[in-house]
Amino acid sequence: MTPFRVWISSEGDFCHVRVDGKDNAKRLLTCLSQAFVFKTFDPMTEDDGSSLCHFLVPYNPPLSPASFIKMLMAIPDVRLMRGPA
Repeated sequence: MTPFRVWISSEGDFCHVRVDGKDNAKRLLTCLSQAFVFKTFDPMTEDDGSSLCHFLVPYNPPLSPASFIKMLMAIPDVRLMRGPA
């Protein structure tokens, strides 16, 4: 598989996730759904005029911000990026 970029930012009880490419975002959602009981409150959306897709991940007692970062870093194809997308 080809590595892809992922940006995250915490927003209260949620993590805003941006992914480079719709197919990559679908792959990431599949990986996350296999790792834990995962539901987004908003559907995945695409940014107009770019290849970025985004969705929200809710934090809850089993999933803290630190554990979510660890989970993302454990996915071989994910390249976690710093700064805004």
